[in-house]
Amino acid sequence: MSQQSTTDPALPNGAPAPTRKELESEVQEARRELGDALDQLTTRLSPAYQASQLARGTRQAADDAKGLFTGAGLPEDAPRSRNVKILLGAAAVGAAALAALVVKAVARR
Repeated sequence: MSQQSTTDPALPNGAPAPTRKELESEVQEARRELGDALDQLTTRLSPAYQASQLARGTRQAADDAKGLFTGAGLPEDAPRSRNVKILLGAAAVGAAALAALVVKAVARR
C-alpha cells in the first residue's frame, strides 16, 4: 500500500507544493469572491431592487410608447420594443375593462 508523504515538496505533475501562506491567500481570495457574489445576489433578489427595476423599465417603456405616437417608431432594441407592446396591450385591456364597467353601470340604471 502506497501513501503519498505529506512532506513531499512536489505535486504529482512536478509543480512545487504551495506554501501555507499561498494556500491561506487563495482561501482569503475565494472567501472574498464568494462574499461579493452573495452581496450581488442579495441585492438582485431584494424587493426594493426589484421594484426599482420594474419602475425603471415601466418609465422606459412609457417613454418609448410616447416615441411611437410622436413618429419615432418602436425602439430597435428587441426587449424595449417588447416592453412597449406589453405596455400598450395592458393599456388596451385596462381601457376595455373600464368600458365594460361603464356599460354595465349604465345598463343597471
